[in-house]
Amino acid sequence: MKANRGQIEKALDAPPADVRFFLLYGPDDAGSQALLKRLERAMGPQAERIDLDGSTLRDDPARLADEAASFSMFGDRRWIRVSGMGEESLPALTALLESPAAGNPVVAVAGAPKATSKLLKLALDHKATLAFISYQPDAREAEQIAIAIAREGGLRLSSDLARRIVALANGDRALMQGEVEKLILYLDAAPDRPCEATAEALDALSADNPDTEVAPLVNAVLGGDLKAMHHELTRLQETSTAMASVIRPLMTRAMLIANIRTSFDASGRLETAMEAAGKAVFWKEKGLVSRQVRLWDSHGIARVIQRLLEAERATRSGRGTGDLLVRHELLTIARQAARER
Repeated sequence: MKANRGQIEKALDAPPADVRFFLLYGPDDAGSQALLKRLERAMGPQAERIDLDGSTLRDDPARLADEAASFSMFGDRRWIRVSGMGEESLPALTALLESPAAGNPVVAVAGAPKATSKLLKLALDHKATLAFISYQPDAREAEQIAIAIAREGGLRLSSDLARRIVALANGDRALMQGEVEKLILYLDAAPDRPCEATAEALDALSADNPDTEVAPLVNAVLGGDLKAMHHELTRLQETSTAMASVIRPLMTRAMLIANIRTSFDASGRLETAMEAAGKAVFWKEKGLVSRQVRLWDSHGIARVIQRLLEAERATRSGRGTGDLLVRHELLTIARQAARER
């Protein structure tokens, strides 16, 4: 069944027993991913998550229904996440909906399927499904999204600062999330100790800071060019550039790669995924970004983002080991990229 935003959010926050399948689709993939996170939170940190993809369901159409009806080995809650779901998964979805029992919710993010998609038609028509399409938010909606993301992390964000973040991220939800998370870490905000975001903090984290020229380092690390990375680290050390200043642009690029990679996985067409990113990809760096997307799969780039967040926390710890840890993490990331070249 087709759902509106209120219906899909309510259902993901408390999955009803009569809904077996959630389809999140549309041009705003980051919006779909944000909705998926609501189900993840609802299921709880102890829940067992089963990850499947379109090729697995194509080869074994009965797998989805079997997983949806299975019990967790540890007695915890259980849910199934499907990535890269397309027309090849139609038999699997049909089997799930026709199965006599399916107690575990299934959610899939399917990119932007064609209007003629049989999978989409089934999800829109069947009473045991909820399907929701996410569109790119307009400027006003994007500001409210940024404010809401900040609020969840204990950060109060004014409309002016939200507008700046939207402009920095070109309205991309995933990039806005990264910008806000950087502010939350920088200001040490949390839901139990909320604080006010400031223009000074955003300025300090801005990638446009003229005192730092870290773009070559970003490309060297995420592109797996170890020689160039060591050269850039030496250059930054000679100019007394704090290692904390390189994390933000690295995080921004990693979030961009993750977003494009998700679209690429869903469509199988890198050029289309790159075009969907719009102005978030600087035209002079399209070739570099494209190669980096091919180097990093979704799991790999997610791990990169986690490493960068850990390094960021170290730079704010005040224990004096932050710069050393950042260098170690950059080397680890670059080595992994080099192995994939």
